[in-house]
Amino acid sequence: MKKIFKFTDKECKQVDLEGGKGRYLAHMTKYGIPVPTGFVVSSMVYEQVVDNKVIKKLLEKINIEDNEKLNKISTELQDYIHTLKISDEIEKEIFNTFDELNLSLVAVRSSATSEDTKDASWAGELKTYLNTSKEKLLEMIKECWASLFSPRALLYRYEKGFNSKKISVSVVIQEMVQSEVSGVCFTVHPVTMRKSHMFIESVFGLGEAIVSGQVTPDSYLYDKDYDVILRIDHKTQLKKLSLPKSLNGIVWEDIPTKIQKGEKINYRQIMDLAGIFKKVESYYGIPQDIEWAFRSGSFYILQSRPITTL
Repeated sequence: MKKIFKFTDKECKQVDLEGGKGRYLAHMTKYGIPVPTGFVVSSMVYEQVVDNKVIKKLLEKINIEDNEKLNKISTELQDYIHTLKISDEIEKEIFNTFDELNLSLVAVRSSATSEDTKDASWAGELKTYLNTSKEKLLEMIKECWASLFSPRALLYRYEKGFNSKKISVSVVIQEMVQSEVSGVCFTVHPVTMRKSHMFIESVFGLGEAIVSGQVTPDSYLYDKDYDVILRIDHKTQLKKLSLPKSLNGIVWEDIPTKIQKGEKINYRQIMDLAGIFKKVESYYGIPQDIEWAFRSGSFYILQSRPITTL
């Protein structure tokens, strides 16, 4: 039975198989949103490899008031995941799909089956591995599975009342965009909550620089009702995240002095980007938190999820 699904496969739209990220990417691909090509190692693989009796037994020992015990159980759970063996059949299916899509370096993203609903998002709790080669793919898939049991993820599970719920995890394998510029967008302003205001941020290089907090991004305030940019705020950027010479992972790199104060994207590009974001929000009908990238004159949507804080 097939367990690996490309974004273009109809099975890739099922949250119980592909998780929140995988399902959203499949929907956007079909809708014509510019999404980098990829596939999903479905939750069926996780279910086949993992003994849920072992997981359940360890989870029952957790006391979220006891940090030391929580960390100990987290380590035991993750160590267990690292010992697992993916079958030769599944391994072959993964690598055949990888080759069929002509992939090289990829982003490997965890996608929980309870993820990215309008009430809950695992954003920031589960792992993403960038610039992953084919040789390291199976290792990173297991790392994504293991991230479901980090101390932060376990606390989140209890906070959201998922502690008694069976949660599986799929893994998104997506073509890596070596972005010149990247960023995030909230299709409703996350602070003022004004529905007509879209808030966009951008940095040179890979978007993880925003997540790290080590770079202050440019920001743009756009009004959806009047199709106009209300404010542009440029920031000097001294360093960026990019692909290292080893062609594995990410590295900080100094930005040449002559472009440190330069604009990341111009007025026309901001307008084009806003148009894509409006299309994504319109498709889902609810406010979205979107990650995007720009390379060689083209924009790409890396992922989208509902904004759960409104």
